Amino acid sequence: MEIKASMVKELRDLTGAGMMDAKKALVEAEGDMERAQELLRQKGIASADKKMGRIAAEGLVGSVVEGKRGALVEINCETDFVAKNEDFKALLDKIAKVVLDTNPADVDALNATSIDGTTVEEVVKAAIAKIGEKITIRRFARYDDGNCVESYIHNGKIGVLLEVKCLAEANCDGSLAKDICLHIASCAPEFVSRAEIPAEVIEEETRIEMGKEDLAKKPEAIRAKIVEGRVNKLMAQRCLLEQAFVKNPDVTIEGLVASKAEIVKFERYVLGEGLEKRNENFADEVMNQIKG
Repeated sequence: MEIKASMVKELRDLTGAGMMDAKKALVEAEGDMERAQELLRQKGIASADKKMGRIAAEGLVGSVVEGKRGALVEINCETDFVAKNEDFKALLDKIAKVVLDTNPADVDALNATSIDGTTVEEVVKAAIAKIGEKITIRRFARYDDGNCVESYIHNGKIGVLLEVKCLAEANCDGSLAKDICLHIASCAPEFVSRAEIPAEVIEEETRIEMGKEDLAKKPEAIRAKIVEGRVNKLMAQRCLLEQAFVKNPDVTIEGLVASKAEIVKFERYVLGEGLEKRNENFADEVMNQIKG
């Protein structure tokens, strides 16, 4: 029997299954819509879409670096239990490699990318069916500009991807870049240098400092001078090059890389930052795992 696109769409609408899974089920069921739904339920695929309304702020941050190319990826799930699951870790590694090799424009493009004869979206849905939790690809970064690339992952919770331009071949052994990655993970800079800070950020910090009560009675000229100093200090704390190196506070990152390398850019991901968190106690979470 010919399986028409309209039939695949109808089954997808009924079950939330992916296109390839819906088509395979219809082929196996010889076009019988009810039988196809039953097949999908048996495989656990029909329930995958229902899980997508849940909160998923746990998960892992991971990376892959090959030569002068690198990718950083965050994938979210619902519980820390699943984040420690080997199947979930394998999924993260697989998706990071797809990002590295295909250079998708965004998460939507990544989900539509072909992998193992299907799409990333279908691979994720199959993982949802197997693991039993909502899983989403949240974000990724990819560097491939011909410079040295390094990464650092701290317990799957914090990830850094760094690009540096080595000023001498002897500086490209990776140890310097690895130290900088570790520093970024620890000290959370937002910019490489002052030149990257948007003017509106400085203006906002200046406005906040000007309004602080301890300066209210100061003459305007003195207050402006104090505020300028405070804002300069705040901006220095947010710039990688001006931060004191975490392994040796007597040296700034700028001093550390002087004559050795130029820091081009970096990404720093903290797992689940900005996402709504689950509000459950440990006992509830265990019971939910038992109940599936």
